[in-house]
Amino acid sequence: MSLDTVKHATETPDVEQPWAELGLKKDEYERIREILGRRPTGAELAMYSVMWSEHCSYKSSKVHLKQFGEKVPENDAMLVGIGENAGVVDVGQGYAVTFKVESHNHPSYIEPYQGAATGVGGIVRDILAMGARPVAVVDPLRFGAADHPDTKRVLPGVVAGIGGYGNCLGLANIGGEVVFDSCYQGNPLVNAGCIGVMKHEDIHLAKASGPGNKVILYGARTGGDGIGGVSVLASETFDDTKPTKRPAVQVGDPFQEKLLIECTLEIFREKLVAGIQDLGGAGLSCATSELASAGTGGMRVELDTVPLRDASLSPEEILMSESQERMCAIVEPQHVDRFMEICEKWDVIATVIGEVTDGDRLEIFWHGSRIVDVPPGTVAHEGPTYHRPYERPAWQDALQADDANKLPRPQTAEELREQVLALVSSPNQASKAWITDQYDRYVQGNTVLAQPEDSGMIRIDEETNLGVAIATDGNGRYAKLDPYAGAQLALAESYRNVAASGAKPLAISNCLNFGSPEDPAVMWQFAEATRGLADGCQKLGTPVTGGNVSLYNQTGDVAIHPTPVVAVLGVIDDVNRRTPIAFAEEGQLLYLLGDTREEFGGSAWSEVVHHHLGGLPPKVDLDREKLLGEILIAGSRDGMIDAAHDLSDGGLVQAVVESCLRGGKGARLIVPDGLDAFTFLFSESAGRAVVSVPRSEELRFTDMCGARGLPATRIGVVDGDEIDVQGEFSIALSELRTAYEATIPGLLA
Repeated sequence: MSLDTVKHATETPDVEQPWAELGLKKDEYERIREILGRRPTGAELAMYSVMWSEHCSYKSSKVHLKQFGEKVPENDAMLVGIGENAGVVDVGQGYAVTFKVESHNHPSYIEPYQGAATGVGGIVRDILAMGARPVAVVDPLRFGAADHPDTKRVLPGVVAGIGGYGNCLGLANIGGEVVFDSCYQGNPLVNAGCIGVMKHEDIHLAKASGPGNKVILYGARTGGDGIGGVSVLASETFDDTKPTKRPAVQVGDPFQEKLLIECTLEIFREKLVAGIQDLGGAGLSCATSELASAGTGGMRVELDTVPLRDASLSPEEILMSESQERMCAIVEPQHVDRFMEICEKWDVIATVIGEVTDGDRLEIFWHGSRIVDVPPGTVAHEGPTYHRPYERPAWQDALQADDANKLPRPQTAEELREQVLALVSSPNQASKAWITDQYDRYVQGNTVLAQPEDSGMIRIDEETNLGVAIATDGNGRYAKLDPYAGAQLALAESYRNVAASGAKPLAISNCLNFGSPEDPAVMWQFAEATRGLADGCQKLGTPVTGGNVSLYNQTGDVAIHPTPVVAVLGVIDDVNRRTPIAFAEEGQLLYLLGDTREEFGGSAWSEVVHHHLGGLPPKVDLDREKLLGEILIAGSRDGMIDAAHDLSDGGLVQAVVESCLRGGKGARLIVPDGLDAFTFLFSESAGRAVVSVPRSEELRFTDMCGARGLPATRIGVVDGDEIDVQGEFSIALSELRTAYEATIPGLLA
């Protein structure tokens, strides 16, 4: 007769349990005992430990995240919002697009290749679980100093992992960014985003309803890799004295995932599932508890039926394993045989591991012994809620008072020229082609724009040319100076990038990367950034569809800069009307849109020339951003502009250099009245873009800007093979290209 482990736990209340080793606090362990009315079994303890981790439960952040739902009304495009695997928006013509960004930071530092690869795999399965075909990925990345020896270990591995996994899946990598800063030296940020496309009627949700419906686990076998994985690893600061806080990083198999994708999409086409969930963070603990909690009944699972790669795994390890390429489906009994046939066709292992019950408990059995008997909601959705203390740090005032606007400026034209070359060749402003060329940006043949364009763009309907665009941005230097404004600047830049390509911004996802929530200064940064982002989305009318919070991004007591990464998704009716960044037609007129002020706090110039961080970031005017976006979209749609580039890091000169090099044409620039050459070139004032306008369209374009009240200043013309700032200096495109393209290969090749 098998032992009833739940009954045994009831009868042995005083058994010592390793709750602290599993990352639980004493009060959390006591709360579990209170919920169950007894001590947990070992398997229950394992489940609660991973599901109540910071990464899975959002226990320190959810009191702030609720602003996204309270402040930002869902617009007409929203089909699925926060709470599901990914948000879904209506993009017209019966199509829906789902997108999301998540973090895989700590695993990617420990094992760069597999950490990054499985980050891609995990976000792709989130998109798949919504019922969509994944079509493209993006990767916002942050690394330590470009010349630090460990960056040469981490960055190439991360890039190879992203490229290796995504290329094997046949997914175009169309966007993202790469930033270097010493604050990320011991804690790089590897964020991964994915876009998926489906018809409205194909949307699937993660819920287990219908007593008697079968629970089917399908995909790869469960192994010992990633036990605890990201759920525990991302919920603790790095500390070299605690190797036990570094559980095994998951190992990915992109070819298995490709089979899983095609298998799942065929299952969707035949409408064989009543609910579905991918297995990511917290593995089976998450999938079973979330499906049961979101459904109308309970669930019974026979854990010993789970296909294993390692027969020695304990039930606790099986529940905590984050082995990749696995999905869990709820299937009505009459569809099970067909479901299995499709899985066999695609060579995907599928096993019935349980069924939905008419009760209200999640029960898990191991060789006949009941090892879990819990209310599923308490595992999945009713974890701890922390109101962490937060306080503006004592050093914030001094940081802001250290005004970058007072730094020494170039005194001669030659010095100005030298600083332009220094900026263009700096690691953060230099070409990232060495990195992005390792990604397949054009697979499937529907990529319209990709790096180094302002946003990535994918065609989703070949007959109508309907498309979507996505941009990800986040400036940690701005956010360090002012987290509230920094988050809004990240939102504004992503919004501007999408609009500059001709697409209408619809909604956002985010990945909020911060240090330890146990530090009141970090928690203040998080609270301010979240408030800023919610207020910004309210102003722009861009609802938050979902996202990710990544805390404990620090080594010892050294935290990263607060880094809210914002992904904006936009829609364009006809991708043939998209606007590239390249200045390609000689004689076209260059216009600067927006106002330029002396704003150098957190700027690329202050970093490159003076190694300085201080002052205030550029002011944010979201009404102006919205107006600028409308002008850029209308100019693209109506053929008034041939190229557009947003102004952000590095200011006007960086944007002009990139657009000239992209199109192979030079530019003659005239410093406008009221501005000095230095401010004209290097200011990072927000709400600006540079556009090239055909001479035949100049009057129509300037009339539109004037009628709408958007400052539009003619600053030059596309011409020649150099950038000539008249009255100051000129630099040949060949010299600029060498400076721009040589840096990253020189550091990393």
